[in-house]
Amino acid sequence: MNTKQHNMKPYDYLIVGAGLFGATIAYRARQAGKRVLVIDRRPHLGGNIYCEEIEGIHVHKYGAHIFHTDNRQVWQFVNSLVEFNRYTNSPVANYRGHLYNLPFNMNTFAQMWGVITPAEAQAKIDEQRAEALQALNGREPANLEEQALTLVGRDIYERLIKGYTEKQWGRPCTDLPAFIIRRLPVRMVFDNNYFNDPYQGIPIGGYNLLINKLLDGCDTRLNTDYLTRKTEFDALADKVVYTGSIDEYFGYRLGHLEYRTVRFETEVLDTPNYQGNAVINYTDAAVPYTRIIEHKHFEMFGTAVDACPKTAISREYSTEWQQGMEPYYPVNDERNSLLYRQYADLARKETNVLFGGRLAEYKYYDMDDIIARALETEI
Repeated sequence: MNTKQHNMKPYDYLIVGAGLFGATIAYRARQAGKRVLVIDRRPHLGGNIYCEEIEGIHVHKYGAHIFHTDNRQVWQFVNSLVEFNRYTNSPVANYRGHLYNLPFNMNTFAQMWGVITPAEAQAKIDEQRAEALQALNGREPANLEEQALTLVGRDIYERLIKGYTEKQWGRPCTDLPAFIIRRLPVRMVFDNNYFNDPYQGIPIGGYNLLINKLLDGCDTRLNTDYLTRKTEFDALADKVVYTGSIDEYFGYRLGHLEYRTVRFETEVLDTPNYQGNAVINYTDAAVPYTRIIEHKHFEMFGTAVDACPKTAISREYSTEWQQGMEPYYPVNDERNSLLYRQYADLARKETNVLFGGRLAEYKYYDMDDIIARALETEI
């Protein structure tokens, strides 16, 4: 018997985490004829893009995910797997019962001031910016509030930025550093498309179809915790792709990395159309949630909305992250960035382990960027 064959492990790749990075790496490995096992501690595949079907609606269980990109290669790649719809992200802000289109554009300014031309809107913004700059009296903005006032003026700041930002960060804008908002784009056109990217949409049939296509031909195991059975799983494959939290991989030996997180309260309502839009932000600090997502509007348009008699909404709350909570957004301050670099040094010393993805790299990625990263990663 051939000794090499006798010692062969059952898989070429063990991929820890069935999110978008892990699933794209798995797809590439399968295309190269490799044997792949994908495991995930959750009871489902897909990581944070997983959709739960409720009343015929694909509910984005971990928050709104809108695919948008300027990367033609990535767009062609995902469209080779599934078809995308025409969804365009056009959120609306609700401030004390008044509605404003987002991002800040001519519709917003018409709703706010009754202006009808770009010149009128620009004059109004310039006037309010000048007031804020005068109040600073030549010094640099000392906090986020002063920074925002110098960029867009008092009306936009107080109605659309202040309360929302304070809920997101859990502290007053006067206590937040100015650098959080480098710029606030104002668009002097009547266009509610939130993103500038040329390609945008959501998979027809939901994100689970995309994940299932990426993982086609792979063995998968759910409800499976790699780190508690590491030796057992490492013995199954020649190479490990780890997409979980990097500090957890090393047993938090250098300390815990911090995250910001969000939580959702989802309910089904006995009406076909609750708010008429997928995303409505609540920008008044007195409202406890940051936004309400009505999931059917991601995939149902026109008469299809009323043809589906019920709707599912999720109220989204920003929550102070504590150990054990779902990690969403890395906190890119000095302490956490330094700690991540120390963990990354340890990761480089691991043999036959590739660390990749949002949690393993302690980095916020849009979906297109994580796919691009997986497509260019050497495997």
